[in-house]
Amino acid sequence: MATLSPLSSPFPHPNTSSKLQSPMLQPFLEQVEAHQHQLQPQQAAVEQVDDEPLHGSSIQSPEVGVCSNHSSVNHSSTAYHVSFNQDCSCFAIGTDRGFGVFTCDPFCESFCRYCENIGGIGIIEMLFRSNILAFVGRGDHPQYPRNKVMIWDDNQSRCISELCFRSEVRRIRLRQDCIVVVLEQKIFVYHISNLKLLFQIETTANPKGLCEVSQAASPLVLVCPGLQKGQVRVEHYASKSTKVIVAHDSMLACFALTREGNLLSTASTKGTLIRIFSTLEGTLLQEVRRGLDRAEIYSVSFSPTAQWLAASSDKGTVHVFSLKVNLVNLSTNKSNSSPHSRVPVVASSSLSFIRGVLPKYFSSEWSVAQFRLPGVSQYIVTFGNEKNTLIILGRDGSFIRCKFDPASAKEMTQLEYHNFLKNLVM
Repeated sequence: MATLSPLSSPFPHPNTSSKLQSPMLQPFLEQVEAHQHQLQPQQAAVEQVDDEPLHGSSIQSPEVGVCSNHSSVNHSSTAYHVSFNQDCSCFAIGTDRGFGVFTCDPFCESFCRYCENIGGIGIIEMLFRSNILAFVGRGDHPQYPRNKVMIWDDNQSRCISELCFRSEVRRIRLRQDCIVVVLEQKIFVYHISNLKLLFQIETTANPKGLCEVSQAASPLVLVCPGLQKGQVRVEHYASKSTKVIVAHDSMLACFALTREGNLLSTASTKGTLIRIFSTLEGTLLQEVRRGLDRAEIYSVSFSPTAQWLAASSDKGTVHVFSLKVNLVNLSTNKSNSSPHSRVPVVASSSLSFIRGVLPKYFSSEWSVAQFRLPGVSQYIVTFGNEKNTLIILGRDGSFIRCKFDPASAKEMTQLEYHNFLKNLVM
């Protein structure tokens, strides 16, 4: 048996003086203390396993892990990882030479950091619009190893803390009250104020690091793969309940949560169907069809009101689907809702009367809009601030803003295009 060593100094809250500070961040931070009783640190000793965290340590020397603002050498960067922040107002990129942060509306570079040593940043996550980021190294000789999560304070231009593990980190998720670290078959959740281990979860093999957390100030909802193929595990920490959903027959490819954590969309490695579930009841609410041929779905995303769902795939298309779920009636708190208020409202296909007679795709719900992507890069998608707009990011450096008209069911209109790698100054 082994225990997790505490940090020598607490992990600070994001600095509210940051130039990237969001007006919405401070209210979230003020609620962290109010919600601490809902996520209690794990009291029992941690069982000795291969993926057990080794230690968490505070990096005291400002010379350790320092990145400079810019490089004097002209170099075309390669993107290893691209991710939106929690409210999709910004995105961060990890490259072979460092990392950068961009705002989405309007599109512009906020800052970039060049790491002098060989190697780059393979995974990166922002904490809303604060000066705090978390990342993992990548490359033949990375400055930061793949088994460590580095906590970066951009006000100090250095790493201030780290979490070390025995195996490679697959994904990081940040919330206002916790840090989630995803390994191949384990997930660790730490309190953001002091990096104390709160709990850990075992999963089936999860090389993609699939894991999502709710981002509203309400209690944490965490979704991850279960212990069997095609299973999704939903943790509701307000009610201390676990729901296991058999979402697909095939392995999971990706999934997404609404901000409050009450709706879940899932896609499998087959890539033809996307399913929407209630996380509270575990019931299937709707099923939409991307296509008939097998495809790798890279990302799925809910619109803020859950009226629309977007998906990107290796077929070079982004699809938008109309959702018929009454979001208002899907509360994550049973005590605040009657059984009748949680009944989903799902639209039927015009061919539903022959369901079970003809092949299933005849009664499937298809997308209301599509966008043809340039190139063959991996793309992630989210919804923009303006009505019926999407923002699409590609590993090739593409930033695309487009607009869809659900009434016409036609191709989307491209409004804006930039190459953030070409414009990146390092």
